Amino acid sequence: MKPGDPAAVRDLFEAIAPRYDLLNDLLSFGLHRFWKRQAIVWLRPSPGQRLLDLCCGTGDLALLLAERVRPSGAVLGLDGAEAPLAEARRRAAERPWLPLSFHSADALATGLGDGWADGAAMAYGLRNLADPAAGLRELRRLLRPGGRAVVLDFNRPEGSPGLAAASQVAAFQRFYLRQLVVPAARAFGLPEHYAYLEASLRQFPTGPEQEALARQAGFRRVRHRPLAAGLMGLLELVA
Repeated sequence: MKPGDPAAVRDLFEAIAPRYDLLNDLLSFGLHRFWKRQAIVWLRPSPGQRLLDLCCGTGDLALLLAERVRPSGAVLGLDGAEAPLAEARRRAAERPWLPLSFHSADALATGLGDGWADGAAMAYGLRNLADPAAGLRELRRLLRPGGRAVVLDFNRPEGSPGLAAASQVAAFQRFYLRQLVVPAARAFGLPEHYAYLEASLRQFPTGPEQEALARQAGFRRVRHRPLAAGLMGLLELVA
């Protein structure tokens, strides 16, 4: 599978959607929930805000955001794959009090108006876009002036300034992906889908490169922060 190929990425998430949340819990030892909550801390959602969750997948982050903007706010989750959206809608239906909706859309061209959102989040989506720079430009366009955005994804440790022993972190990351992630995915019949992770990471912009792309996209405050000893990264943005 070619990283960033829109049709291939869509097919991948259509295939893994039924087991996506279970595998996330198993492969991250549940830590992905903690990292998403760190993203929410930066975003500072508050009642009455209108928020976007781009590349929302099965909706776990959107559900957390909706809890924080109710009762008068709204959260819109967008994704290009229908199977994850179906799971997200099912989960939202179990919490009908949440101001939450999900729609199919391309993260590079959402069709929403300029400044539509007070804030936005993207978890494990930027790395899968055909053009991450274009994704950041669309993210900036969607935010009102002063709006916050946060992007959570895998990190390329060698690109993290100040990260001690970056080469050792990168080596551990390769070990984790090859010896833990892929074998675990094989048990679910999905080895090739998770083998894609390492290939996608090789071409993903480093933290400093993401910061540069975000500035070029028009964000006025930009910071990329390593998480989990540099295995993950949080791109914190202000429009």
